[in-house]
Amino acid sequence: MRIAALVRTAAAAAACSVLLTSCGGSGDDGDEGAARKAGRADARAAESSRRIPDVGDRLQAKIPKNSRQVVAVYGESRNSADATVVLYTKTDGGKSGTGKSGSGSSGPTWKKTRSWPAHNGKRGWTLDHRENDKRSPVGVFTLSDAGGVLADPGARLPYTESAAFQAPHYWPKTHWHDFDHVIAIDYNRVKGTPPNDPTRPQGQRKGGSIWLHMDHGSGTSGCVSLSKSGMRYLLRTLDPKQHPVVVMGDKAALQG
Repeated sequence: MRIAALVRTAAAAAACSVLLTSCGGSGDDGDEGAARKAGRADARAAESSRRIPDVGDRLQAKIPKNSRQVVAVYGESRNSADATVVLYTKTDGGKSGTGKSGSGSSGPTWKKTRSWPAHNGKRGWTLDHRENDKRSPVGVFTLSDAGGVLADPGARLPYTESAAFQAPHYWPKTHWHDFDHVIAIDYNRVKGTPPNDPTRPQGQRKGGSIWLHMDHGSGTSGCVSLSKSGMRYLLRTLDPKQHPVVVMGDKAALQG
């Protein structure tokens, strides 16, 4: 009887050993596998942060290398007036780990700084903007000049205060303060001039006076609008020395 019990005990121990091995019971192998997976995830995250999110190669390549501030305008769809504005700031970044050795690549990364609900052209977006089409142009454009009816709130961009920005009072009253603060989007305009300068290098039919301006709660004639607090934040943050640009379009066009 004692011999039989010893045989059963030995067999059970052997079976337990087999089960532990087949379930990854070796601590070293499991830890190394987890570390490799974590390293790959870190590498993917680091690669993603080196790009403006949800912007495809075509437009990504148009962002100037020296730009350290990007205002991204994500339109909901081609024919929608709803959008989200996100400010990204390029940071110098650090070293990203890729495994047990901790080695990795270093380089600048884009950090999401602020975001705001916004509106774009009331008819949506277009790759071929025309005067009065009520669509916002898709693309990457520099941001060089600002202004408005109200006094300079501490803008870093050159700011022109003028009553000439005042919206006509035959417009709905909700629109009267649209241009209290504006930032010119450098589409079909001359950089270094006030936002309301009428010069259009590509001609009148290509439209112009595309701005970031204050929101009235619905779509625009082609500009991008956001809250007063958002506009004041951008005015105080966008710095010519950081070469700010706007990347704008509906989500499908941005990724195309």
